[in-house]
Amino acid sequence: MDAQELRAYCLGRTGAIEDFPFGPEHSVFKVAGKMFALTPLDRREPLEVSVKCEPEIAVALRGSYAAIRPGYHLNKRHWNTITLDGSLPDQLVRDLIEDSYDLVVSALPQRTRNRLGWAGAD
Repeated sequence: MDAQELRAYCLGRTGAIEDFPFGPEHSVFKVAGKMFALTPLDRREPLEVSVKCEPEIAVALRGSYAAIRPGYHLNKRHWNTITLDGSLPDQLVRDLIEDSYDLVVSALPQRTRNRLGWAGAD
């Protein structure tokens, strides 16, 4: 997955926007004002993305994949940083972004979830 594919996938989530609250070098993808992914898209090698994750799953992923580590400059209990170096299947990366989005949306008020048409994770 390259930077263009990463951006397109994040923005493909319903209601997602790209914002730059930490400066122009860090793309922050949000839904309803809440961050679900953070990446320095302009950094070519290695491309990284940080995503929210359930704490127990976050630890298990870190133990299973060298390219997944505790969130860089984020709450390490809830965030993982993924290095997109080709060692992880693109589908796993997409799944982790989608899980992050779902975690954020699930905590939003019911009316916001309804407006997004979110039915919950399968």
